[in-house]
Amino acid sequence: MDEQRYKGGLEVRRAVLGDEYVERATANVTDFNDQFQKLVSEFCWGECWTDETLSRRERSILNLGMIAALGRMQEFEIHFRGAMRNGVSVDELRAVLIQIAVYAGIPAGVDCFRSAKKVLDALEAE
Repeated sequence: MDEQRYKGGLEVRRAVLGDEYVERATANVTDFNDQFQKLVSEFCWGECWTDETLSRRERSILNLGMIAALGRMQEFEIHFRGAMRNGVSVDELRAVLIQIAVYAGIPAGVDCFRSAKKVLDALEAE
């Protein structure tokens, strides 16, 4: 493991997803999933998200499209919240979700709007 890439990945992961989310993820590490959690922080966040070729905002928009097309709604909710943290406005998110519906299918769009509402309602309640 590249310690610098891992530490940089954790830093970006916290900035995008929030300390609370990362604390929960790392608190649930066991011998079984320890290597996987390190891989996520080192490569997803440390290798990909620290590359400044694309902004975090652009990466968030890309992730929403890919995660929606894969039908991973729990992960979609996490990255929807992260996209807002990365400066994607609610109007822009709506446009992203409409584009997802057109290109990934209406059922994917329905799931995305349902998940987005859940996140927006939770943020409003906070």
